[in-house]
Order: sequence, then structure tokens, then C-alpha cells
Amino acid sequence: MVRTIRLTGPCLLLALAALFLALATGPTAASLATPLAVLTPQAARGDKINGMTLSTSRGSAEWGRDHIVPTITELRSLGVNWIAIHPYASIDRDGNVNWRRRDGNSEGAPTWLTRPIEEAHRQGIKILVKPHLAHWRSFSWRGEIEFDSDEKWERFFRGYGEWIVALARYSEGADAFAVGTELDRTIEREASWRAIIESVRAEYAGPLTYAANWTDYERVPFWDALDAIGIQAYFPLLPHDAVRQGELPPREAVEAGWAEIMARLRAFGSRHDKTVVFTELGYNNSWLAATEPWDYETRGSADAVTLQRLCMEVALDAIGREPAVVGAFLWKWFPGDRVPRDFAMSSPAMREVIGSRWAARK
Repeated sequence: MVRTIRLTGPCLLLALAALFLALATGPTAASLATPLAVLTPQAARGDKINGMTLSTSRGSAEWGRDHIVPTITELRSLGVNWIAIHPYASIDRDGNVNWRRRDGNSEGAPTWLTRPIEEAHRQGIKILVKPHLAHWRSFSWRGEIEFDSDEKWERFFRGYGEWIVALARYSEGADAFAVGTELDRTIEREASWRAIIESVRAEYAGPLTYAANWTDYERVPFWDALDAIGIQAYFPLLPHDAVRQGELPPREAVEAGWAEIMARLRAFGSRHDKTVVFTELGYNNSWLAATEPWDYETRGSADAVTLQRLCMEVALDAIGREPAVVGAFLWKWFPGDRVPRDFAMSSPAMREVIGSRWAARK
């Protein structure tokens, strides 16, 4: 029945948003799905991805421990309906991609992957698996990963493909999967990426995306092979001269920044017949929150928290209104009681903002 529906323009975008939200296997995912045949703009807004990234500084084993249960329960109370986890592999200068299971089990999916999937579904939440390359011993950040010989490039894509395909196989119960994150200097090697995506499709039946940096999403040549446009949404909202330490910029100026961003994304998504998902979005406790949202330094004060709150409030409101953007995964939250040094979505200020926007919409 659904195949007979012809959708164009905004309706097509809404349908694709529902696809990313609803397309998954298993009875739990099916029970959460919104049928495309009855999709309305109101239903699409109600089905936004209110996502939180469960990060860790102590290794992937954290996701398989008992504290994952109360952590997901707490996130649900704030209105979170998706979580994301980001398994790591390391990358060397010569192109070697290194990874290990870290749970002592050589067969089947590792506990640190199966347990968050099972617990999320048990509590009625969906989950995105978004692999990251651990760059810090070889490169300044993931966006600078590149190689100076064909031999190294071949070694990289061979090892990266093996890792990603294995993760995709182990992630079969997850509700969405990202084939890569912020690998800006690799994306022009289109044939290699398309081969990886094809191999992932053979192992994983759910929707796929790629998490492109906000500076480079327009350069990705393989969006047609994926189900949604993923963006690490650290867009500057204001020019540097518009924010001075100790002086809060007008809300209207921050709203205008997001209006301009959304207009560009709306047009871009329409050209590609895809919806957009913010695979990361966050603001630090810093006076750079509106001008350099990617900055990890907590240049904070009581006044900087006010700017952080303002940026997050305006962002979540803009996403809630925009049908071309299916939702966002906030960065970041640690399992258990630990609070991240930067981008702490579990701080009192961020809890209040998130709950006021997401829990209130349940």
C-alpha cells in the first residue's frame, strides 16, 4: 500500500524523516514505527529524534555495565527517545585501523554493544551506532585524516571497511547506523566509500547515514546511497564581533543565525530528496558557544552558562519547528554519575533546558 503513494516536495521530506525514525528490524522497532501512509506534518514533529550521545572516557565497556539501566531511565525522564553510542577504532599514520572487542569474547556481538541496544529497546528508546576513529595519537582530529600514498590509502580503506562491516553485523538490532564520522579528507574517494556502504547494507538492514562535519556536508558525493543526511551541527550562530564576554547577545540574533542555517539545510535536503539529522549538536560552557561551538575549552563563568543556555534553547526550538530536520543527538552524557569536563549535557542548566523542550512535548 505504501508503495503506491506518490510524495513530492515537503511531503517527501516528511516521509523520509519517518523512514529514518521508523525503518528498523524486530518487534520493538516495529512497535515504535509511524506508518508512512498516515504521516502528517504534526505527526512528524511529534516523532522528532530527541537524541543523546552516551559517550565515555573509560572505554566501550562502560556501555555494557549495570549503570546503563538508570542512565537510560534518567534520559527518558528528560524526553530523550533515542541514544547514540560511538565505538572506537584507532588510526595510525600509515593507514592501519586497529580495533579489538575488549570483552574477551571472540564470537558474537560484544556485550558493550548488545546491552545498550537491548536496554534502550526495553525502555522504549531507539539507538544509533555511530563509529568514531580515535585520532589523537596520529592526527590532530578526524577531519585531518589523510595519507600520502596509494598504498596507505588502500590499507586504510581495507582496515576501515573490515571494522565498519563487523560493527554493522554486530549492530543488527540497532535502529540506525552511521558508516563514518567527520572523515572530511577521505570523502572524495567516492568509489571506496560506496563499496563500504554496499558491504554494510549486506550485513545491516536498518537505515544508514554518514556524520559529516558542518563545514563539509555539501562535499559528500554519496548521499544518494544513504537514507539521511547526517551533520555534526557545530554551526557558528554569530560573527565574533557580535559576542563580547560578559554581554549576552540578543535572542533575536541567535534565532536569525539558526533561521539562515535551516534555510540552507532545507534547500540542500530538497535537492537530495533526504531529510537531515544532526548526528551531533552541543554547546560548551564558554563565551565561544555562539561563535565557535566546536571549541572544547570550558572558558566558563556564571555568565557563560547563560549563553550556553540561550544557544541550546534556540537550537532545540528551531529543530522542533523545522520539518526538513528530523532531530538531533546532543553531545554528550556519560553513563552513571560522572559529568564530562566539556559539553556536559548533564549539568543542571542543560538538564533544565532539555527537559523543558523535550519532556514537555511527550
